[in-house]
Amino acid sequence: MALRQILKEGDPVLRKKSRPIEKIDDRLITLIDDMRETLEKSGGVGLAAVQVGVLKRVVLVDNGEEVLELINPVIVSKEGHQEEVEGCLSCPNVWGVTQRPMVVTVSAMNRNGEMKTYTGDGLTARCFCHELDHLDGILFIDHAEILDEDELEEISE
Repeated sequence: MALRQILKEGDPVLRKKSRPIEKIDDRLITLIDDMRETLEKSGGVGLAAVQVGVLKRVVLVDNGEEVLELINPVIVSKEGHQEEVEGCLSCPNVWGVTQRPMVVTVSAMNRNGEMKTYTGDGLTARCFCHELDHLDGILFIDHAEILDEDELEEISE
């Protein structure tokens, strides 16, 4: 495993659409393992392959119990509503309030090629939406109300 560099906002790669995975091979497994290490070291809760410069439809989401490895993920259902503060590893020191569903169900392959369905609420639901947005070249700042330092301090008090 190896740490990968996380691209920052302004890098044109982040605005490109990621391609579906056609086969699971050693290169993909290495990418997933590297992404896992990069995510763990970053302190984040999610990471898309595009954030490490690879235009493949792969995301990792830490749901608090395990790190979910999602290959070719698709949102199959959304319920409810939440409005919360969000950030992004590709937009350091930028925070904004986003509108997201409260519960999200995602279908994806795992590293063994098995189709799985995962349902997450709260932070995990937000993370599913956030990371899948990355796969289509969308950053959270595109639809967030960005907070300035004073607003952020008020929320954290």
